[in-house]
Amino acid sequence: MKLLIENGRLVDPANKTDGIRNIAIADGKIFAIAEGGQPVPGFTPDRTIDADGLVVAPGLVDLAARLREPGYEHKATLESEMQAAIAGGVTSLVCPPDTDPVLDEPGLVEMLKYRAAARNQAHVYPLGALTVGLKGEKLTEMAELTDAGCVGFSHANEPIPDTEVLLRALQYANSFQYCSWLQPEDPFLAKNGMAHSGRVAAGLGLIGIPSIAETISLHAIFELMRVTGARVHLCRLSTAKGIELVRQAKKEGLPVTCDVGIHHLHLTEDDIDYFDSNARLTPPLRSEADRDAITQGLLDGTIDAICSDHTPVDDDEKLLPFGEASPGATGLELLLPLTLKWAMEHCDSSDMLSQAIARITAEPARILKLPCGRINVGEAADICIFDPSARWTVSASELASQGKHTPFLGKEIPGRVRMTIIGGRIAYER
Repeated sequence: MKLLIENGRLVDPANKTDGIRNIAIADGKIFAIAEGGQPVPGFTPDRTIDADGLVVAPGLVDLAARLREPGYEHKATLESEMQAAIAGGVTSLVCPPDTDPVLDEPGLVEMLKYRAAARNQAHVYPLGALTVGLKGEKLTEMAELTDAGCVGFSHANEPIPDTEVLLRALQYANSFQYCSWLQPEDPFLAKNGMAHSGRVAAGLGLIGIPSIAETISLHAIFELMRVTGARVHLCRLSTAKGIELVRQAKKEGLPVTCDVGIHHLHLTEDDIDYFDSNARLTPPLRSEADRDAITQGLLDGTIDAICSDHTPVDDDEKLLPFGEASPGATGLELLLPLTLKWAMEHCDSSDMLSQAIARITAEPARILKLPCGRINVGEAADICIFDPSARWTVSASELASQGKHTPFLGKEIPGRVRMTIIGGRIAYER
């Protein structure tokens, strides 16, 4: 089908574009881009989409979205989470390897990619496991996993306690120029922790996870990077001191990138309130000073990208006392609105939209080194069209994800996806 998107405000940070444009789509690709109000020569659309008053952006690229298959279908299914992705304007997503079985064999990766592709929705990019079974002992066959479709290697939320194993993993990855995705957390300092080690955890009697659990792990990772030369992407930074260490590492020239989870832009340890299990996350919600440092890190470029850290959890594992509830929250459908909310509160109004959209399109695409997160003539037409002025209230009935638990239930947020186009096909329309 040939599509023509008329008079939308094209905001494409990868190409430094922000203005009214007409976009012609044919054969799944961008056929032409013309100034608003100008016809596209030689193009007759099958459907014209009036985007007046709407923003036309590259499809969102989410660096962390658990689809829960295989193995955790009671929490969510591939069908429900892919529907959540397109309802949120996400056209490309990275899924961690902590499925059941773990993504540590090529056949499992190929099966996931095949099942995702068969749904003809968002593009799915799996991360392979760094070690077999995520047990932190034996390295996986990274070359074979890459051939099967993995875009990098991760240990998900499971730290590798044996530093020698992590050293060998980074050496192996670097020999093939693979990127290792590591969540910095010392397993011994974080053991049995439920919340940030601070006044709120102390007042509620919860076992805390101190900030040094992140910083000690970062020190070790950076030393290993200096020895191996390996490229590392740090997942879900949460502390002011950790962000400062990354800032110093980038100034030093270490090949490191990092992201932050969308919840940590807005929430703090105070949002645990009276043991609200919806606010039990990994890493835990930190102090107000940590949250402010995350904003500063985004503004100065220390933090590269924002991700949803989408982790759907079912009622049986969430509607429990705080200490017994499983950590995690739904996020795919909230990634765009919560990023817009952050930008409205902290960015200059003149480039607020560009600042927000860059963190969830161009920047994650740069980390992945994939041709997504941009709108270029001749490339795949993956597009998100949204209304930046719309406001809506988060509720279970509004979420397509099977996981209905989020700390933002009942909150009003800005921005609503009107249409998601993937490979030139309208995958979602509100």
